[in-house]
Amino acid sequence: MTAVLQRKERAAAPAPGHPRRRRSPYGLASVLFLAPLVFVFAVFSWWPIIQSGLLAFQRTNLVAVAEWVAWENFANLFADPLLGTAVVNTAWFTVLALLFGFPVPVFLAVVMSQLRRGSAVFRVLVYLPVAVPPVVAIMMWKFFYNADYGLLNNLLGVVGLGPYPWLQDTAWAMPSLVLEATWAGAGGTVLIYLAALTAVPKELYEAAESDGASIWRRVWHITLPHLRGVLLLMLLLQVIGTFQVFTEPFVMTDGGPEDSTVTVLLLIYRYAFVYGDYGMAAALSVLLAVVLGALSAVYLRATRTWSSS
Repeated sequence: MTAVLQRKERAAAPAPGHPRRRRSPYGLASVLFLAPLVFVFAVFSWWPIIQSGLLAFQRTNLVAVAEWVAWENFANLFADPLLGTAVVNTAWFTVLALLFGFPVPVFLAVVMSQLRRGSAVFRVLVYLPVAVPPVVAIMMWKFFYNADYGLLNNLLGVVGLGPYPWLQDTAWAMPSLVLEATWAGAGGTVLIYLAALTAVPKELYEAAESDGASIWRRVWHITLPHLRGVLLLMLLLQVIGTFQVFTEPFVMTDGGPEDSTVTVLLLIYRYAFVYGDYGMAAALSVLLAVVLGALSAVYLRATRTWSSS
C-alpha cells in the first residue's frame, strides 16, 4: 500500500526544472473588475473608429439611407483643391510650432530648475494658461490681435512699431495662431520636463560646477542627455497634436484670410457639418489617422536606438 501511494505522489509531482504553476485566486476577480471599463472604452472608442472606417466608403448625411460607394469618397477627396491647401497649411503650422513651441518649454524648464527661490510661484504662472478654457483664451488673443484697438498693436505703437494686420493678412495669420497655441500649451509641457529633471543626479551638477563648467555646458552635457527620452516622446506628441490643430483656426480665423489657415481638421469639420457629407469627412479622417500612424511607427523605429542609449 505504501509503495502504491509513493508512486502516485511521484506521478503527481512536477518534473524537475518545471515548478508547479499556482493558479492565481484573483484572475476571475480581475477580469470582472476590468470588464465594465473595457466595455465602456470599446463603446466610446473602438466602435466609433470602426464606424468611421465604414463611413469612409459610404455616401450619407446621417439622415438618408447610407449608400455604399467604395472608393468614391477618396477619389473626390483627392480631386478637391482645398485638400492640398489644408495639408500645406497644417504642415506650415507644425513647422512653426516645432520651431517656436518645442524649445520654449525646454528653456523654461531648465531655467526654473535652476531657481533657488520662488520656483513654486513661477510654476503656477507658467501653468496658468493651461487652466484657461481654450475658447476663452482664443477669444482673448483675438481681441489682442485686433488691428484697430488690439493690445499688441497698442504696445508696439509705444515703441514706434506697427500696426500689424495679425489675423487679416495671409502672411501673419498662421504665425499668430502658433503664438497663441504656444502660450496656451507650453505650461503642461514645462511641468513634464521639470518632473523629468528631478531624476538627474545632483552630484553631476556639483561635479561639473566644481570643475568650472558654465551653466550652458552643464545644460548641454548633463541636462539634455538625461532628457533625451522625454524630449523624443514629447516631440512625437507635439507633431501629432499640431497635425490635429482645430480650435485656433476655427474660432480665431475660420480658415481665413483666403483659406490661409484652413487645416485638415477644419476641412473635416466643413465636410461634415457645413457640406453635410459625412462620408468625405470620414475618408479624410481615415487618411489622417493612417498618415499619423505611419509617421509614428517610422519615428519610433528611427529613434529607438538613440532614445535608449
